[in-house]
Amino acid sequence: MPVPRNIIEQIKQIVPPLNGTLHKGQSGRVGVLGGALDYTGAPFFAAMSALRLGADLSHVICAPTAAQAIKSYSPDLIVHPILKEDAPQDKVKKELDSLLSRLHVLVLGPGLGREDYMQNYAKMALNLARSKAMFLVLDADALWLIGQDLSLFKRLSEKAGVDTSVPPDEKAAEVSKRLGGVVVLQKGPKDLIAIDTTGEAASLAESGIRHVLDEESEKVKEVIEVDVEGGLKRCGGQGDVLSGTVGAMLAWGKCYEDGAFGDKSISASRLPILAAVGGSMVTRTSSKRAFHVEGRGLVTQDMIPYLVKAFAENFGEDLQAGERGRL
Repeated sequence: MPVPRNIIEQIKQIVPPLNGTLHKGQSGRVGVLGGALDYTGAPFFAAMSALRLGADLSHVICAPTAAQAIKSYSPDLIVHPILKEDAPQDKVKKELDSLLSRLHVLVLGPGLGREDYMQNYAKMALNLARSKAMFLVLDADALWLIGQDLSLFKRLSEKAGVDTSVPPDEKAAEVSKRLGGVVVLQKGPKDLIAIDTTGEAASLAESGIRHVLDEESEKVKEVIEVDVEGGLKRCGGQGDVLSGTVGAMLAWGKCYEDGAFGDKSISASRLPILAAVGGSMVTRTSSKRAFHVEGRGLVTQDMIPYLVKAFAENFGEDLQAGERGRL
C-alpha cells in the first residue's frame, strides 16, 4: 500500500525552503552521540546522512578513541571527543548540556557500544535531552540501554509487556502505546511506523508539547506502512543511515515548529511520525539506487551520495533543487 498522499504533502510542509530566506542552522542542527574504540563508522554514517539530506550542521559526540578516525572521514562533521572514560561526571554533564542546547535533535545509539562508561554517558544525555523536551532518535545500543533500565522508557516488545500472540504488524503500535506514545519504526520488508497515544502512559507534559487546548485531540492511533522499493542487499550500516535521515527530518520539524519557515498548521506532536516516514522512504530509495549500481558489492557509504536523488524521487525535484532550480 503506497504511503498516503496527505502524509507526503505534510512531509513536504516541514522541508526547509531553498529560497535564500534562511540563516545557517535554520535547516537543522543534528547531534549524534556514539563512537568508541571499536565503532567509528556508525556515527559517521548517521551524521553524514543527516548532512547529505540537507541538515545545516551535524555534530558527533564521541569518545576520544574514536574522534580522530571520525574526523578523518569528513571535514564537514563537527566532532566533540568529550566522552572520556576517566573524566569527572559533572564536567562531562556540563559540556553535554551546553552542546544539547545548540541542537534541534539528538540521535542516540549509532556506534555507542555497551561499555559501561559509554552507556552511562548515553543515559546522562538521554535524561538531559528529555529535560529539554528535545526530539530524540534512539537506535542500536541505545535500544539495548533502554532494555537494561526500565525507568528510561521500559523495554521494547516483550519487556514492555507486549503479548507474544500479538500479530507482527500490530506490535509496533502496541509498543508505542506502552511506552507512552513514542513513535516506533519497525524495519522489515515493509517498514511500519506506528504511534499510539491512547494509553495511560502517554503524557503531554512529559513530552514537552505545549499550548494544547484539547488534550483528547492528541490521543491518536496511527500505523503507516512504507512499501517504497529498497535494494536487494541489506548492508550493515543502513540502519545508521536511517537514523541520520530521520534525525535530519526531525531537525527540520523543530525549525518548522520554531517558526523559521512554514505556517505552523502541523501540530508538534505530528512531527515525529512524519520524520520517521520521510526518513524511511528516502533511505529505502537510496538503497535501491545504490544497489542498481553496485549490486552485490554494495556497502553503506555507497548509499549516502544517493540520498539527494532519493529525496527528489519521493518528494519532487522542485522541492530538492529550490525555487530557482539548478544552475
